[in-house]
Amino acid sequence: MASVLAWCYEHEVPIVPRGGGTGFAAGAVPLDGGVVLCLERMREVRAFEPLLWRICVEAGLSTAEVRRLARENGLFFPPDPGAAEQSQIGGNIATNAGGPHAFKYGATGAWVTGLEAVVPPGEIVAVGGPIRKDVAGYDLKSLLIGSEGTLGVITAAWLRLLPAPEATLPVVAFHGGVPAGCRAIEGVLGAGLTVAALEYLDGGALAAAGGSFPGGVPPDAGFMVIAEADGTRPEAGRLRGDLMEALGPGALAVRAPIERAEVEALWRWRDGVSIAVEARRGGKVSEDIVVPLDRIQEAIEETVAIGSRHGLKACSWGHAGDGNLHSTFLVAPDDSGQLERAASAAEELFELAARLGGSISGEHGLGWVKRGQLARQWSRRALELHEALKRVFDPKGLLNPGKKRA
Repeated sequence: MASVLAWCYEHEVPIVPRGGGTGFAAGAVPLDGGVVLCLERMREVRAFEPLLWRICVEAGLSTAEVRRLARENGLFFPPDPGAAEQSQIGGNIATNAGGPHAFKYGATGAWVTGLEAVVPPGEIVAVGGPIRKDVAGYDLKSLLIGSEGTLGVITAAWLRLLPAPEATLPVVAFHGGVPAGCRAIEGVLGAGLTVAALEYLDGGALAAAGGSFPGGVPPDAGFMVIAEADGTRPEAGRLRGDLMEALGPGALAVRAPIERAEVEALWRWRDGVSIAVEARRGGKVSEDIVVPLDRIQEAIEETVAIGSRHGLKACSWGHAGDGNLHSTFLVAPDDSGQLERAASAAEELFELAARLGGSISGEHGLGWVKRGQLARQWSRRALELHEALKRVFDPKGLLNPGKKRA
């Protein structure tokens, strides 16, 4: 890997790192030729120390494989992006991928204690390691996390693990519409319940995906909330009861699966929502804005209104606990007019996120799709520092050019 990058840098050939190719922001797509560095064969587990709750893996191992290795040894790697079976740990670190359980446990970067990366002009550097605390210098590890392959190519990572929770008990509540559903979310947050996940689907997303929901959806449902309790069996059981109490007022139905097969079926269904929504029209433009929790109802409703203004069906679902919406505009993929209107709708959506005090991206990253959008939420000086940092790591601008640009 280092020798390839060194050759490319010497001959001024662009380098595009590629993991599982599951990203939503075209971050792994070469824009103007160059060399694609595919990490999929870097699959070695370099160290696994269950008694010390840590593992060191190469970048090409899938996130699901890391989770299975941990689980087989009574441990838990919390990050769970929707494409965990296909996405690779290096790519998840490079985008700082999230997922439903990031609400309690944080995004992928929160579980990285050390990184190995290849940086221009072709040198291997190690930052951090198996230790959990290190303030000996600038936090270079955190600069590489979420850098989307623009500062270096991540080749291996030390990850911390946790003892696996004894029980995971979800509660699903169906409400008539957005206001009632958001009141239920506020009820969970206001009660101070330390849930592992707090998800939602609006009426459009529920209409698209609800047909395959285990147990069926009440006919008048226009909003769904999924919350999950975890911990020891007594802890999870008590929290499950608290969740049913918090989500119950005004609900059309509340369900609380207990059997492991039912719980796994629920989360498989949740992972498939994006595909089900896309199937409604054959294509979609989906963004991942973040808004403050007290503005989430406004953002959900405005997503649909923005779509309507551009002549498009729109819906959203996502991570209610941390204000991260997957706002989506449905398109026919062969209709250039719809695609243009969806691009304009996305611009309006980014402006909404910035106006509400949020972010244009919570977990997908800027990639190429959101190029030029960072100025909506950062000051001029912050943008200058952003671009200066890129030049320090990559003075020739050859690492994943055109991506994560302010």
